[in-house]
Amino acid sequence: MKVTVFGTGYVGLVTGTCLAEMGNQVVCVDIDSAKVDGLNKGQIPIFEPGLTPMVVQNHQEGRLQFTTDAESAVAHGEIIFIAVGTPPDEDGSADLQYVLAVAGTIGRYLGHYAVVVNKSTVPVGTADRVQATISDALARRGAGTEFDVVSNPEFLKEGDAVKDCMRPDRIVIGAKSAKALEVLKKLYAPFNRNHDRIVAMDVRSAELTKYAANAMLATKISFMNEMANIAERVGADIEMVRHGIGSDPRIGYSFIYPGAGYGGSCFPKDVQALERTARQYGYEARILAAVEAVNDRQKDKLFELISRHFSGELQGKTIAVWGLAFKPNTDDMRAASSRNLLASLWNAGAKVQAFDPEAMHEAERIFGQRDDLMLVGTANAALQNADALVVVTEWKNFRSPDFTQLKQQLSAAVVFDGRNIYDPETVEQAGLAYYGIGRGRSIVRAD
Repeated sequence: MKVTVFGTGYVGLVTGTCLAEMGNQVVCVDIDSAKVDGLNKGQIPIFEPGLTPMVVQNHQEGRLQFTTDAESAVAHGEIIFIAVGTPPDEDGSADLQYVLAVAGTIGRYLGHYAVVVNKSTVPVGTADRVQATISDALARRGAGTEFDVVSNPEFLKEGDAVKDCMRPDRIVIGAKSAKALEVLKKLYAPFNRNHDRIVAMDVRSAELTKYAANAMLATKISFMNEMANIAERVGADIEMVRHGIGSDPRIGYSFIYPGAGYGGSCFPKDVQALERTARQYGYEARILAAVEAVNDRQKDKLFELISRHFSGELQGKTIAVWGLAFKPNTDDMRAASSRNLLASLWNAGAKVQAFDPEAMHEAERIFGQRDDLMLVGTANAALQNADALVVVTEWKNFRSPDFTQLKQQLSAAVVFDGRNIYDPETVEQAGLAYYGIGRGRSIVRAD
């Protein structure tokens, strides 16, 4: 099938590439000419496991093209995806200017029936606005071209996006046109062979489904962080609690890992946007507001533990930081907990030596050159002349360090485990003080 994708970010690039992998003819459009030139040369602007070889191969074999020419791209597509960003507006609601700009572009050039697919995460009612924007542009041209707008939200996890796209657990399609639904079913048939993963519904329900899914997952994380803070105060170990509740199949183990707060491009803005949408409709979404507030507070937790250990005296201290991305297997630092931590350490007069397997260039772009920040090439280099180690991102290569060696390298002999990836007794037996999230022993220093 002939597919056009507007936007070459995480969602657009992964979606377009996976559709090309299944034999479709895909054209990806972006207004950033440098980005498009790079993609045509095999330079992938994001880190996503498995994505680069798929992009390169499908581009070489002619199934995947990149262009800035919106007119030719619209002419190409019988299915046109809108996969551009919806950043938070000043009031926290989703900013739809890029989505509606693409809709206007489609209406300006559309000359044949097409199914326009909202892939971007958008508030309820956006499909109606896209429909109206395209219709207005067609009317100004005096064109009577037929088209349908459907909602097909993405459920891609950064770090697992290719796998999620190629083997989806569900394919939500919101459509009021039977014709459009059949077109999408045909497109997704190769992804839907083992059992029917398509969940068809009305457009507004599909739009809300995406927000509801992210809000539920974010709620589980904030709930566990709330429990972790209680556990710390009462002397319980949240990891024991996690095993105790996760064994209940009604709860399960997914997304009940306490930590330093969630980040990334989805959860923070989507929870906020849904809460603002509810407010616009006269409803106070108290749980969503609490989820957001708990997460904001949790991002200060690591600094709180560090400051407590050093009795607030951080001036001149050097802190090694392992992990800058908001999660493993990505270079994305949007709303990452590391950003809050570094800002607080700098304000307290500490210096930071940081390493992340993939996010170093992004960190350099965000922070620039600073006297109180050293971005180093290895995890071990971050430890040189450091007083303490803070683990912010649970990359696999951080999971089994030599704690005896850490004791020798760290002047203050202390580890702050922001993701609870270490066994406290193992760390303490090596002579290090250990602080985790929600582990009652974190109140007491090791000898």
